[in-house]
Amino acid sequence: MLIFAKAAFSAGIAFGLAEDGAYADMIPYGIPSLILFGAGAPLAAYLADKWSRINMMTVFFVGMGLSAIVTGFATSPLQIALGLAAIGLFASIYHPVGIAMIAQGGGRVGWRIGINGVWGNMGVAAAPLITGFILASYSWQLAFIIPGIAAVLTGITFFFFARRGGMKVPAYTTGKKETIGFRPGWKRALAAIMLVTSAGGFVFGTMTFIIPRMFEVSLPGVTSDVATTGLLAALVYAIAAFAQLLVGRLIDSYRIKPVLFFIALAQPVLIGIMAMQTDYALFFATLVAMSFVFGQIPITDTVISHYVPDAWRAKVMAVKLMLNLVIGALSLMAARYILEAGAGFSGIISVVAIVAVFISLAALILPGRIRRDVPPTPGALAAAE
Repeated sequence: MLIFAKAAFSAGIAFGLAEDGAYADMIPYGIPSLILFGAGAPLAAYLADKWSRINMMTVFFVGMGLSAIVTGFATSPLQIALGLAAIGLFASIYHPVGIAMIAQGGGRVGWRIGINGVWGNMGVAAAPLITGFILASYSWQLAFIIPGIAAVLTGITFFFFARRGGMKVPAYTTGKKETIGFRPGWKRALAAIMLVTSAGGFVFGTMTFIIPRMFEVSLPGVTSDVATTGLLAALVYAIAAFAQLLVGRLIDSYRIKPVLFFIALAQPVLIGIMAMQTDYALFFATLVAMSFVFGQIPITDTVISHYVPDAWRAKVMAVKLMLNLVIGALSLMAARYILEAGAGFSGIISVVAIVAVFISLAALILPGRIRRDVPPTPGALAAAE
């Protein structure tokens, strides 16, 4: 999807759309992909439980790669929409299956999820960077085909690596036990997660999608070159991603609620500041704001790993992802409406800042202390069976 976010304007021009409206007109063609990215998650979780997590992750890589290659041969916006939809469907496998694998076992779950998040955001960073350089030197078609080939090769490598015993579940450390049933307070925790997912999904989806194009039009004093703005967007994503390591370390060592509350309070303020900036000030304001947006990512999955038993994690994460991506699809529709209304990117950022306020409410709902020493309640155990 982030390849499309950068290549949408070039593809729209290639299909004969007017230059002043090509970007906004192409946005709706990415919405089915986001919907399937979320809607496919419960099915992916079900198949992983019935079949194999390793096999499903192989399908994720290979299926997504082949879909990207096919998208590169599209000859109309509708064909791009179909290709992106296939990418979204296969991509829906990762979060309910891959994150459940990472959260499995003992050790520092927050740290592992943080590291995974950094690598994930390196992909977010690489998308505008690689796409920008391919667009500058070649065509929008190769922007899909080249990463597609890389994904297929990665899937084949992953399959043989996993089958040869390269993956091991971390053992539980002294004083920590595997979560067998739902822990006390799990209902409040999941309610908080759903609110974070809704508001955070809108913020994350909108911000990561618009930044590459926003830099193209809002950094006139810096550059308007498509490759350079792609590099700047990549720098924002790459540097901000490391905030997840700090947050992962914090939530492994301290209470999660105050960490989430601090991150939540900062987001609307920092995002609001972005709406008033241009050029270098906009670049640095975006970098700081995205550090807090990305820093929030490990928190929700870590909370789920603490309150939800492994047998249910894939299902809960699938529902979370489905909600996240439905909200993400709505965020693209909202972005297009705001652009067509003439409010520009500053208008989009202002709306995002308002939505970010609701993440603070989620932090207030979250139980104040995760009680690792308390066994699951009988009712919670029954719910898990």
